[in-house]
Order: sequence, then structure tokens, then C-alpha cells
Amino acid sequence: MKAISKLKWMMPPSLSRHCSHTPIASRNAANHPPSSLLDDFTRFCYQRDLPRAIRAMDAMQRLGLQADAVTYSELIKCCLSRRAIAEAKLVRNHIFSGGYDPKTFLVNNLINMYVKFNLLEEAQALFDQMPVRNVVSWTTMISAYSNVKLNDKALDLMVLMLRDGVRPNMFTYSSVLRACDSLVSLGQLHCSIIKAGLDSDVFVRSALIDIYAKWGELRCALCVFGEMVTGDSVVWNSIIGAFAQNNDGDGALNLFKRMKRAGFQADQPTLTSVLRACTGLALLELGAQVHVHVLKYDQDLILNNALLDMYCKCGSLEDAKSVFDRMVEKDVISWSTMIAGLAQNGYSREALKLFELMKVSGTKPNYITILGVLFACSHAGLVEDGWYHFRSMKNVYGIDPGREHYGCMIDLLGRAGKLDEAIRLIEEMEYEPDAIIWRPLLDACRVHRNMDVAEYAAKQVLNLDPEDAGTYILLSNIYANSQRWEDVAVVRKNMRERGVRKEPGCSWVEVTKQIHAFILGDSSHPQIVEINRQLNLLIHKLREVGYVPDTSFVLRDLEGEQKEDSIRYHSEKLAIAFGLMSLSKGKTIRIRKNLRICGDCHIFAKLTAKVENRNIVIRDPIRYHHFQDGICSCGDYW
Repeated sequence: MKAISKLKWMMPPSLSRHCSHTPIASRNAANHPPSSLLDDFTRFCYQRDLPRAIRAMDAMQRLGLQADAVTYSELIKCCLSRRAIAEAKLVRNHIFSGGYDPKTFLVNNLINMYVKFNLLEEAQALFDQMPVRNVVSWTTMISAYSNVKLNDKALDLMVLMLRDGVRPNMFTYSSVLRACDSLVSLGQLHCSIIKAGLDSDVFVRSALIDIYAKWGELRCALCVFGEMVTGDSVVWNSIIGAFAQNNDGDGALNLFKRMKRAGFQADQPTLTSVLRACTGLALLELGAQVHVHVLKYDQDLILNNALLDMYCKCGSLEDAKSVFDRMVEKDVISWSTMIAGLAQNGYSREALKLFELMKVSGTKPNYITILGVLFACSHAGLVEDGWYHFRSMKNVYGIDPGREHYGCMIDLLGRAGKLDEAIRLIEEMEYEPDAIIWRPLLDACRVHRNMDVAEYAAKQVLNLDPEDAGTYILLSNIYANSQRWEDVAVVRKNMRERGVRKEPGCSWVEVTKQIHAFILGDSSHPQIVEINRQLNLLIHKLREVGYVPDTSFVLRDLEGEQKEDSIRYHSEKLAIAFGLMSLSKGKTIRIRKNLRICGDCHIFAKLTAKVENRNIVIRDPIRYHHFQDGICSCGDYW
């Protein structure tokens, strides 16, 4: 006993305490001194030597020994870092053996461990057994259910927590806000936050802004943001991200300017949101300026992916390729973004080659990757390649085809004139086809003039979406091309009765970092007279090289010159004319439009690019058209 007493005197207090917890009967139960065993166990835990710590714990179990709560916490951290689930369960069993009553913070650590291992049933069972639960206990479980989208359970726990008399803290509210599944519950939580005096907390305000943005309530998000002057960039990032995620690029960029004027530096989340805003607005010049700020973060993967996406969606493939080639680290998002970017910009075969390189790199394709690959096949008429990739996504990569994949395949088959195959594929689908499936088939019927299938497809779309103006217009156009004017009149009558109106064509062009918008029939632009004069001169010049307006795209029953006049002032023609007036010779004219480009405007853009020796890029909702030397990147297959 003297030797043991001397050993205790020489040990640090944290270790000597172990001996005081050891029952005398247990000390005499084995040859191995208990204090030495506890010392070894403690050392193994702190050294993160899991196998030896578990063996020592097993020996302690046989002797009825227990360590202190801090040492067990270290062992739990070790199990977490190694994803050692089996060992973690042994630790849990040991802690609760022999009538040992663990402290609340240790049980909280065990619950957190189960949550991190995604063992929510075990975590809930341990939580239910706790005689005393503190705010950490409740918050851990609420956060766990919020993270896995079990919103009802998270909200129910919040109610029980309040009934139990435990006051939520900023982390509790930040977690439970993510579980709000209605504006009603969000409003109630917001009131509770104000009552608790936590509405000024940076993380709570940030979470409030995020959830209001998720529900599209940007005005409420802005109100939360403006309730008090903030000294933290976290809240600025939340409000800028809120506007960017809700496709309000102008709002996001204006807030970014305010943030800079307030003296805050742009960090990674800020720049990611600003790049998203530039992407949505197709602001290439501004996006390139943001690129300068991104450089200081060097090889940040998230920022590089956002930059890559911006260049692809602004139609600047050279810049996109440059960013992609310089990326040291590439994940599945990087590869998928570049593949889709190449496909949407008309470089389908390059997209398929990049897909092969992706597979060689060892990066496993995902749902989005295959969608980009099928889009590439669809917009290049590669039917056999499309079938191969469509079948292999399940057989090779274990990815179940979604509606978008079926939509791409039906679009591919429809463009190739294989309407019967497209219909068979729809019939073979595992779920009911929606409008995404029927619309490409309807468009294919217009190209291939198949009235029977067109009427059937249109009926299916309108049954699913009776307010879809595009389907009425497409069907009207198909009838008009077949001189079925009575049917055209019926379609128009149905549109009037339902109050369905065709969305006006609108085009945007960027000039010196300013966006100029043009709408068919709108004369509000301050330079509209000069623009119309420029357009008329351009049309006259194009007629000399063979341009004849293609009036088959007119949707009204008009005659002769009326038809030509109805397509003369399409929004993209006005935007092209303005671009020629405003941009220097070497500048590419970049246009974004809300509707698919019509055949006449496509011919017009090709000839303009040749006659004026200009590069023109037009981005419509489907794809990008790069016009150069009288040729379009789509190969007239769009």
C-alpha cells in the first residue's frame, strides 16, 4: 500500500483521482494494480490509440473499474474520428455498467456520437433515459432531426423542451429554424426568438434570413437584416446569398455594393453568392471582375466551381476551360459543370470526350453528370450514344433514371424523327410522365409535321398544366402550318377563355456592365429610334446576300408584309442592332433571352455574324448559340 500511495503522490491530480474512484474490493481482485490500469487507459485515450484503449477498458470492465468523464469523452472523440461504430457501442455499454451514473455532459457526448454515426434511434433511446436534460441535450437532438429533414420530430422536440422548462439558446433556434415546414411555424418561432431576446444574435439572424429566403420571402429576410446595424459579415453573406438563391441577381449585387461601402471584406461565401448572381444575369464583365477577388483564395474548390459555372453559363467557354485546366482539385461538380457547359454551348462531342476523361480520373459520375451527357447526345443527334449512356447509368453506375433523363432521351429520339421509339420509351417509364416528358415530343412533332402525335402530346401537357401558354402556341403553330385555321381558332379561343397569354419575348444585352432590355413592341428604350434605323439598314444589307425572312414561325394568320413585320422587331434582333451600335468591333455581342430563339432570328444572327464580321452569342432557356462566320455552334440542330 505504501508503493501505491507514493505512486499517487507522484501522479498529476487528474490521474490520482482515478484511484479514489476505485473500490477497495476491486483493487485486490487482480494482480494488475488498478491505478496502473487506469493510467494506461487514460494515456491510450489521450493518445487516440483506440485498440489498446478498448483492451484496457475491457480489463477495467472485469475489475469493475471506472475512469472519469473527461477521459471517456476523449475515447468518444477517438471513436468518432475513426468512424468506429462497434467500439463506440462497447464504450457506451461500459459507461453504463456496474451502476455507474455518468454526468450529463458525458451522456450528451454519447448522444452526439450516435447522431454523427447517423444512429438516431439509439440517440433517441439514450436521450429518453436521461433523468436530467440540459439545453445541449435538447439542441443535439433537434439539430439531428433537422439535418435529416425529419422536421416534425424537430419541431415536436422544441415544444417538449419549452414545456420541460429548458430555455433554448442561439444554437437551438439556429437548428430548429431549418425544420420550419410552413410560414406559420416560422412566424411562431420568430416571435419566440424575439421574446427570448435572441433576435440580435448573429447566428440566429443569419438562420432567420436563410429560412425566409428558402420560402421566397425576400422582403421578410430584408426586414430581419435591417432591424439593426450588424458588425458581422455572416449576416451580410446570408442576405446576399438569399437574393442570389432566389434569382434576384440585381438585389444581390446591390447588397454586395452596400457591404463593400460598409467596410466589409468579401470572403468565400460572399464571392460564391456574387458569382451566382452574375451567372443568373449573364454578366460576364462583372463576373470577370469578381474572378480577380477569387484569385487570392487560390485553389478553393467551391469558388472555382462557382467560377466555372459562371463562365459556362455566360457562354465564355475559353475562360471556363482555362479555369477547369488550372484546377488542382476537381470533384464531381467540377466535371459535371464542364461537361454540361460544353454540351449547352454546342460542343457535344467535346463534352463526351471529357466524360471519358472523367471516368479515367476515377471520379464517379452522378445524376447531374449523366444528364449533361444525355443533353450532349440530344443536341448532336447521337442516338446510339444516347441509348448507351442511358442504359449504362443504371447498369454501370447504379443511378436510377429520373424524369430529366427520360426527357433528354425523348428529345433525342424526337429530334431524330424516331417518334415511335419516343412513345414506346414513355410507355416503359416506371412512373407517370409529366409535362417535362411530353413537351419535347410535342416540339419534335412540329419539326416533323406529325399531327396525330402532336395533338395527343399537347392534350397530355394541357391536362397536366392547363395554363401552359407555350403548348397552346406550339399547337396553334402546328395547325397553322397545315392550314387548319379552324383548329387554330379553337386553340386561340381556349387561350382567351382561360386567360392564357403568350409571354412576350425579351432579350438582354450587356454593354459596359449595364444591362439593356428589349421587348417585342416596346419602344421605351431611349435610343429606340436609332436602334430601329440600324436594324432596318442591317436587314437591307442582309437581303443583298440572300436573307429572306422565314415567316413559317409567325403564330398569327397574317398575309405577306404583315408576316414579315411581325418578325422584324423580335427582341433578339433589336438587341443585336444595339450591340452593333454600342460595342467596338472586337467585342462579342452577348445576348440572353427568355424564350427559345426562332428559326428566322437564327438565320438572321448567322448572316449578321458573317456580314458584320462579329461574334454573337445568344443564350436562350435551352442552350447557347455561338454565331461566327455565318455558322452556329449548334450546327442548325436545336
